[in-house]
Amino acid sequence: MSLKPFFFSRENLLYLLAAAVPFSFVAWSALLNNFVVEVAHFDGEKIGMLQSIREIPGLFAFSIVFVLLIFRQQTAVYLSLFLLGFGTLITGFFPSTWGLYTTTLIMSIGFHYMETLHNSLSLQWIAKDKAPSFLGKLSSLRSFIGLGTLGAVYVLMELYHVSYEMLYILFGGITIFLGCVAWRGFEHFKDDVVQEKKLFLRQKYWLYYLLTFLAGARRQIVVVFASFLLVEQFGFSVQNTVLLLIANTIINMFLAPYAGKLIERFGERLSLRFEYLSIITIFILYGFVQTKEMAVALYILDNLFFTIAIALKTYFQKIADPKDIAVTSGVGFAINHIAAVSLPFTLGILWMHSHSAVFFVGAGIGVLSLGLTFFIKEAK
Repeated sequence: MSLKPFFFSRENLLYLLAAAVPFSFVAWSALLNNFVVEVAHFDGEKIGMLQSIREIPGLFAFSIVFVLLIFRQQTAVYLSLFLLGFGTLITGFFPSTWGLYTTTLIMSIGFHYMETLHNSLSLQWIAKDKAPSFLGKLSSLRSFIGLGTLGAVYVLMELYHVSYEMLYILFGGITIFLGCVAWRGFEHFKDDVVQEKKLFLRQKYWLYYLLTFLAGARRQIVVVFASFLLVEQFGFSVQNTVLLLIANTIINMFLAPYAGKLIERFGERLSLRFEYLSIITIFILYGFVQTKEMAVALYILDNLFFTIAIALKTYFQKIADPKDIAVTSGVGFAINHIAAVSLPFTLGILWMHSHSAVFFVGAGIGVLSLGLTFFIKEAK
């Protein structure tokens, strides 16, 4: 059976690109906390600085407009994927403070440009009435690949005692290989709408900008400090961390498509309100966490509700001019990362004095997000 029809589908290209990312990023994330503690001997301040550095390329995601002056979107997305894989591949060889800062920066440039471009292409290529379900399927696929990656990490470390260096080489290499398959296999599709090639901020997108900013601040608290809490305070091993991520991934794999259908049925406004109410409750409970079991339960619950966040993307798709999507996706990623760059380091210092205060800050951000949903007008 010929594979030629497969390589002439825009949807299939989006699926393949989405599948390529978790091999590197999930493996990098799953190993990070234990790698920096066990090998590089990081403390809370250093891990906060590393996470801030990781988010710097996201802060400059708006610069994608300059990349698009040289490369088409499809070419740029392949180059981004190669950087993501390469940055992951070399991570294990530089277990020093500055070595990890450098490899993290390389990996992150690839990851954030890749996410910006993939989001842009998805919103351009997929019809508005099908976008929530399609994005839910993409999330499910990422979870499925992430699950396989986590399972492989667990087996290779637990049964075969494979080193950190070899794991980073393996999973970074897979991402690079899939990037080559996409680059050489798929045709270069013509753009349906010529995208803007200059930077701008439009008043009609103000609510999207602000909700995106708060989402970046809120999510960093979970990504950085909820997982670090498990390692630092409750002594989670890398195997336990991987098992927890596996549980989260299984949940997302099955529920993400339903999150898309929920958004299609109830609309972005109600869906986002439900998400924000959930995370406010979770952050408040995090502030009082005393046991490992409670911390694990909250971590899983947060992941459960986070799948609804795709409603913010589909809200933007509905209100956006088609020619604005590529640039505004980059600007949106940059806005998302303004707080993401500063918060990990700042809250890392606060963390040294009070773990609870960090999570109460997250609850306050959730309250602001909830209040802003009352300005959302359902668009068709």
